[in-house]
Amino acid sequence: MNNCKNEVKKRKFKFNEDYFWGYVFIAVALAVFAMFTLYPVISAFIISFQEFKPLGSQWIGLENYAGLLKDKLFGKSIVNTVTYTVFSVPVSLFISFIIAVMIYPLKKSLQTFFKAIYYLPAVASGVALSVVWLWIFDPMPQGILNTIIGWFGISNQNWLGSSNTAMLSLLLMSWLSSHGTSIIIYLAALLGIPDSFFESADLDGATFIKKLRYIIIPLLKPTTLFLLVTGIIGSFQVFMNAYMMTGGGPNNATTMVGLLIFNNAFKYSKFGIAAAQSLVLAAIIAVISIFQFKVLGDDVEY
Repeated sequence: MNNCKNEVKKRKFKFNEDYFWGYVFIAVALAVFAMFTLYPVISAFIISFQEFKPLGSQWIGLENYAGLLKDKLFGKSIVNTVTYTVFSVPVSLFISFIIAVMIYPLKKSLQTFFKAIYYLPAVASGVALSVVWLWIFDPMPQGILNTIIGWFGISNQNWLGSSNTAMLSLLLMSWLSSHGTSIIIYLAALLGIPDSFFESADLDGATFIKKLRYIIIPLLKPTTLFLLVTGIIGSFQVFMNAYMMTGGGPNNATTMVGLLIFNNAFKYSKFGIAAAQSLVLAAIIAVISIFQFKVLGDDVEY
């Protein structure tokens, strides 16, 4: 009995000794995480129960959260964000998937070329890309988009200045840009499918559509789930597009939750309300992510 206890003690000591340097190496990452992620989250949680004042915040309990239920602008920003997400993420994923499937049969050198071309916008600054899109959506007749629709006899549109087209403009921007990462991930997943699957399908006389339906789509389901979850998370936190393109207007037609949080915190100094809104947004994202894993991830193997 005593020998067993001594053996356990030796194993515990050995565990600490073997993994000591491992903890040392991750200490820097843990310190960065604690400083720039954990501490801000805890601070935001505390601030959400306070009313900010320059000379000292006042504790007000759940008033900030209760105020969100009566805040029509916050409700509208939720609706705008959900609308943007529903119409942006699935279409963007579909476009990325189609492009990846088209690149897949090409030679490796051509695959590398197209991957570089599609990923190039991700390297550029979001502000620079927004300036380009502002040029495209120029409401004057010389604007690129107005010039194109003019060829079909359609009159000029005030794309970003009208409540009817502002959200559509942001969606169009998301559909036609920022597919590089998804394309590369999809293409990597396609290259990971064993060639024997396609060879067997060829022997059975399977068409391209059948290969797509019975081989590619099922085997890429984990990749699709990953891109869907991360895409929705990113879409719910969208800020740059609305801030640079429309500023949330017109008539708050493109005010997203992220932009509203930014305005409350840094424009109106309502840090308590902004913190409460950010935590509610985080809770919504968490619920949606869990729902996706439950519904779409049951038959997914990782």
